[in-house]
Amino acid sequence: MDTAQLRRAIDSLLDAADVVTNAGDRRTPPPPGEWDADQILAHVSMVNAMTIATAYAVASGCSPTCDNRIAQDTWTIGRTIDRAGGTAGLVARIRGQCDALGALGRPVLGDSDLDTPIPTLLVSKGTLLVDMQIPLRELIAGLAEQEIPGHTRQLLALVETNPGSGSASIPHSV
Repeated sequence: MDTAQLRRAIDSLLDAADVVTNAGDRRTPPPPGEWDADQILAHVSMVNAMTIATAYAVASGCSPTCDNRIAQDTWTIGRTIDRAGGTAGLVARIRGQCDALGALGRPVLGDSDLDTPIPTLLVSKGTLLVDMQIPLRELIAGLAEQEIPGHTRQLLALVETNPGSGSASIPHSV
């Protein structure tokens, strides 16, 4: 399994976190009902941790499930922020998780592991997105293709647009 796209997605997310952290007066509060930067990063670190735990449970012969509802609970998100020590700790945690997620190919997981169907329940803002079995490799790919890029955009939306540019941007391309 090639995890290069996942690594690039996480690098972009961390770059966006840096943009928000250094935005100064251009930093804007989230719209009502949306998360601030630390809450977004905590959510991402929780989803990453659940994915890592699911993958290693498969590797150990267990029959895991994937349910993201706890990663949306505001009390649990707050506790994750506190335990990580704020923004810097969340960024460090996600960076370390990137290494763990990047190692999910061979020899850690073989094709039969990655093809293991995982009973999956995914919700967003109270809306059911997925309630079915998904192969582990698709859960991991979903992080790279949808989950992480979506939260990268969400982070960048917390910064006022640059005059003339139309949007906040990540300082370097990945």
